[in-house]
Amino acid sequence: MKEIDSNKHAWGQVSKDHYDTFKKALSNGTHQFNPYIKDEIGDLSGKKIIHLQCNTGADTILLAKMSASAVGVDLVPENVFYAKELAKDLNITNVDFIESDIMEFMDKHNEKYDVVFVSEGAIGWLPDLKRWAKTIRHLLKDDGFFYVFDSHPFFLTFNTEKLSSNVMEIQYPYFSKVPDVEESIGGYASEPKYGVKAYFWMYTVSDLINSLTSAGLHINYFNEFKENFFNAGGMKNQGGNGLYNYDFNDDKIPMSFSLKATVYK
Repeated sequence: MKEIDSNKHAWGQVSKDHYDTFKKALSNGTHQFNPYIKDEIGDLSGKKIIHLQCNTGADTILLAKMSASAVGVDLVPENVFYAKELAKDLNITNVDFIESDIMEFMDKHNEKYDVVFVSEGAIGWLPDLKRWAKTIRHLLKDDGFFYVFDSHPFFLTFNTEKLSSNVMEIQYPYFSKVPDVEESIGGYASEPKYGVKAYFWMYTVSDLINSLTSAGLHINYFNEFKENFFNAGGMKNQGGNGLYNYDFNDDKIPMSFSLKATVYK
């Protein structure tokens, strides 16, 4: 798929920068899960975890430290290379990384896991959430759970440059199925790189819930939060805990969500 191939190339341009950024942050202890994720995933002791769309592996390493073992999966070969380097640098031995397109992963990987984990900026890079949900079910033990924390699609519709001034203008249609194309990549853990084409698919709340339930999963909860997990411009860090918000957003809009699902019985 040309869009997936283009995204693979684009993300490869920032892999080394992400490795450098997260090596420093993990080494000095500043890279941590935000309080919502920490609270909701609970005690992972003894659990076997798989992290989908793991980028250069920083969150996978956090999961490995909390569990029996963790596996990260990513589309981008450079990401997988630097994720393995990061684990070596930090002497994390109960973690591994696999290079694969999530849309094809179910056809080549049959291990089962206690937890399937997805977080922060992952979902919109996937063209088919039904296939994604079937993959999650395929990987999940019958008594395991799926957890995701990501951008709220309502927030993703806005022009963030105007939103920083409390001007709410829809830039990206909520129900659009045509991917948005950006000619740059990065910006949150590296300087932006230009001259690429990065394709991002809008998703709706119903897309998420219906894809998971149709794959045989039961939704335990869907929680919405007013904070964001990166500074989209004009936001303030909420006490250094990995969350950001606008001064005006006491109760106006959700910017992120979490969802937990288990196998339907």
